[in-house]
Amino acid sequence: MHRNENNIDRIVRLVIAAAAVVVAVVAGLGSALGIVAAIVAVVMVVTAASGFCPLYALFGFSTC
Repeated sequence: MHRNENNIDRIVRLVIAAAAVVVAVVAGLGSALGIVAAIVAVVMVVTAASGFCPLYALFGFSTC
């Protein structure tokens, strides 16, 4: 795996993850919306931390 996200993309993903955590907590972690928001938050944090997005790789896209 090579990086395919630039730093701005990674920061945006962390902001989206923070918003998703807030939505998950407000909606309730046991509700369907809460679970989906929590999963989105985890995916955004992992891709931001690694600098690699599998969907970008699949479509040959890079923001580096």
